[in-house]
Amino acid sequence: MKQNPYWFFNKWGIEEPSPIEILSQKIQQLEDRVTVLEDENIGLTNALYEVENSLDARIDIIVDKFRTEWDV
Repeated sequence: MKQNPYWFFNKWGIEEPSPIEILSQKIQQLEDRVTVLEDENIGLTNALYEVENSLDARIDIIVDKFRTEWDV
């Protein structure tokens, strides 16, 4: 027969979570962290697109300025 590995805790009335409860808690923590990281990734991607669009607009302005100066 297998002995209860938590006999000491049971003897003193201490509630020790089972390994499956510990695993499910850890899984929930990891899923929460993944959700936060996905949200941050979306925000970062949006910021990078804004920077890219701003740089493209500035490059277009500079190119148009030099194009008109050379055409004269």
